[in-house]
Amino acid sequence: MVQASPMEAGREGGSEGAAPGDRTAPDADPALALGPGLALVRSELSWRFSRASGPGGQNVNKTDSRVELRFPLATTAALPAVLRARALGRLAPRLVEGELVVVAEEHRSQWRNRQAALERLRELLRQAIAPPPPPRRATRPSRGAVERRLVAKRQRAGRKAQRRGGIRPEED
Repeated sequence: MVQASPMEAGREGGSEGAAPGDRTAPDADPALALGPGLALVRSELSWRFSRASGPGGQNVNKTDSRVELRFPLATTAALPAVLRARALGRLAPRLVEGELVVVAEEHRSQWRNRQAALERLRELLRQAIAPPPPPRRATRPSRGAVERRLVAKRQRAGRKAQRRGGIRPEED
């Protein structure tokens, strides 16, 4: 049996070698938390890796560092029906067959790209399930604001008329 280094074991985030009590539930993982009482389920996430473009020298030709993270938003059990419907409405243009797809390839390492994709997914979902802002209340400009605007408008018109050599409007 091949023993993974402590660094690799921490990167994978699996619970195979974890001691009992290290991770109690999938929503106990802070990387998957969306808010109080809301968390993604690790088993619903699917990962795909491929070769990335960009910097990396010869290593880029032999390492699958590009990460594609898929989350089945339409069928997830991690979100209540109300929040799922809100997220589906807001993220509709980004969905591919009911799945939210996030791609990360800005880092040379697959692990860092996985972290970046996971963080991007969390932020997208947080924004999508946020309550809508309060409706804007229509207001009117104050009388003083209207007067200041009209005075400034007359001054600008006077300056432009002076440049043309025209007659200056009367000053109030």
